[in-house]
Amino acid sequence: MIATVSAKTDTGRVRRGNEDNYLILDVATGRAWTATQEQLQPLRFEIGAGGLVVAVSDGMGGALAGDVASRMAVEAVREMITSSPAQRTLTEALRDAVIYANLVIHHRSVADPRCNGMGATFTGAAVESSGQLGLVQIGDSRAYLIRGDRIGLLTRDQSLVQNLIDTGKISEEEARTHIFRNVILQALGAEREIRPVTSRVALRNDDLLLLCSDGLSNKLQAEEMRDLLRENWDDLRAACEKLVICANERGGEDNITVVTVRFTGDDLPAADSSEIVVETLPLPDAPDETTEVP
Repeated sequence: MIATVSAKTDTGRVRRGNEDNYLILDVATGRAWTATQEQLQPLRFEIGAGGLVVAVSDGMGGALAGDVASRMAVEAVREMITSSPAQRTLTEALRDAVIYANLVIHHRSVADPRCNGMGATFTGAAVESSGQLGLVQIGDSRAYLIRGDRIGLLTRDQSLVQNLIDTGKISEEEARTHIFRNVILQALGAEREIRPVTSRVALRNDDLLLLCSDGLSNKLQAEEMRDLLRENWDDLRAACEKLVICANERGGEDNITVVTVRFTGDDLPAADSSEIVVETLPLPDAPDETTEVP
C-alpha cells in the first residue's frame, strides 16, 4: 500500500497567530513533519510494518497558549509512539499516546500560569499495513473519507451544537452560526482524564482521507470538499491549497489546517461500492458498535 500525503495550515484572514498544528509520522523511521512546514509538498510512503500516523490539532486558550497546546499535542504523540515498544496495534498506540498527551498538556496548564486553561482538539489516523485505518478523536476536528463519488464523515463532533443537532433542537445549517458553535465537550489538557473516541475503517484502493480543523469544516459543505478534491485528485498539494483558499474567501475567521492522504496499491481491495462502514472500538466498559456512514 502506498500513502501519498500533503498538508497545509493557514492563519486565515482574521487571527493574528496560528494555533493549529498537524502531524505526519513515519513510524518505522521516526521521521515527522508538523506545521513548521506551512505548505507540505506531497510525501510518498510505502506502508510497512511500522505504519503511518497523520493528525490535526486545533489549540485554544488565549495569548500563545493555544499554539503551545497544539504543538505539545503533536510532539507528545510523536514521542510516545516512537519510544514505545511495538506490542500493540498502531491504533491502540495512537489512543494511548493521545491519553499521554492530555496529561502532559494538563500538567503544563496547571503548573504555568501563562498556559492556564489551554487545550487542544486532536483527530488522528493510524494507517496500518493490514489496510485498516484507525481513528482517535478528542474535540471537533474532523476526518472524512472520499470513496468513489461519495464523501463520508468518519468522526462525530464532541461539541455542544452536535448534541443540539442530535436531539433535534437545531439543524446542521443553524449550527454553523450558532452562538455556542465553538463550545467543545472534550479537549486535550482541559481535564486530567479523557475518553478518546476510537474507531476504524477498512481501506479500499484509491480512497482519500481528509483531516481538517473547524476553520475548514465550518466554511465548506462536505460535498464542496469532495468536489474540490476530485478536481485535484492527482495533485494533493493543489487540493490542499484550494481548500484553504475557499475557506478564506468565505471569511477566514479561524485558522485553517488540512491533511490529505490518498491510498493506492494492488494489496488494497477495489471498492465494490461507495459504502463506508465505521466500526467504533469500545472502551473497556463499552460494547462494539458498527455504523454505515450516511
